[in-house]
Amino acid sequence: MRVGTPGFVPERLIEARAARRILSKKALATAMSVNPSTVTRWEDGSSAPDAEALSALASQLHVRREYFLRPVAHSDRPLFYRTLSSTLVKDLNYQESQMRWLQEISGIVEHYVDFPEIDIPDVLNGASYKQLRDEDIEQIASDMRVRWGIGEGPCTDMMPLLERIGCIVASIEMGTAKLDGLCSWISGSERPHILLSTDKMSFPRRQMDAAHELGHAILHRNVTEDELKKDLKEIERQAFRFASAFLMPATTYSYEVKSPSLASLLTLKERWRVSVKAQIRRLSDLDLIPSEYATSLYKLYSAKGWSREEPLDRNWQISEPTLLRNSLELIVESAVRGKSDLLNVEFTMKAGDIENLAALPPGWFSKAGELVSLKLRDAESKVGATTSSILPFPPRR
Repeated sequence: MRVGTPGFVPERLIEARAARRILSKKALATAMSVNPSTVTRWEDGSSAPDAEALSALASQLHVRREYFLRPVAHSDRPLFYRTLSSTLVKDLNYQESQMRWLQEISGIVEHYVDFPEIDIPDVLNGASYKQLRDEDIEQIASDMRVRWGIGEGPCTDMMPLLERIGCIVASIEMGTAKLDGLCSWISGSERPHILLSTDKMSFPRRQMDAAHELGHAILHRNVTEDELKKDLKEIERQAFRFASAFLMPATTYSYEVKSPSLASLLTLKERWRVSVKAQIRRLSDLDLIPSEYATSLYKLYSAKGWSREEPLDRNWQISEPTLLRNSLELIVESAVRGKSDLLNVEFTMKAGDIENLAALPPGWFSKAGELVSLKLRDAESKVGATTSSILPFPPRR
């Protein structure tokens, strides 16, 4: 018979341990001065911590006690991420935990604010990603540009586009350059969430990462976990092909390539805001240069030291997502919820975690500035202050 705190959710402990990059149950047990088998039983659900141990867990993992009593928002959709054989398990687990927290934060905020409508059509219409040809991906990318009113020129910034079409986006430091982006459709709201890395980031790389994750959201929304494991390489290739076609349309970009040299591609980078390396790949995919010449360009590229940093990488400021930040500011400024109320009632993570994922300035929750009424509210106002209210999101100017 399971003993301990009723309602304890074992998956939440696993999630919190990953979020704090505590790789093993033994490491957590040592930090808490308990037997490793105790943590094992908590995580496999055979037992639950008592009230004192639950408080100790919350303190050690920097969450509220209630964190362990809320169910995990399960999704039947896989998480799309690119992995390298050298990527550490704790880094992958950390990235996944941050995605789950992003989904939890957006779910809470959406109780109060109307997010932009999701404008991502089911382009496959029931077909499988396995049936996609390269020409299909090229056409889908072209169709999406038309749908979203981008035209055929450069896409100046992917970040506001993603949020305009209904994606929830966060951009955080992963602590490693071996992790790029992550995409997941959350069940229920049918809204894609995208988590981007800021480590060693440049604007052209951010553009490609964002377009890549958008490719997953469009092409792979119905892919199963098993399919992702079996066909990861092909699924990743399709997402990259979409990103390249979306950022460098064959109908316009290719006609601007007069002589495919590193110098000319650098000039095109200034206009299209896409890395030279990605351009070489694009020209090769479109059969505009033979594979031997692409190999020569890659070698020269590496010899110049551009693998570490390309020229012009620092020419553009990297934009931050604004949807969650603006939403939380709207909730507070409208006096629907105060900052302390949000932390003590709605959210179960610490303030810094929410500020990080919602692109809020550090210390936002502790700063003064929220609206406080000194007058007694009538009964109707009191009810309104404790129930979910829908606030219209401010229109773009």
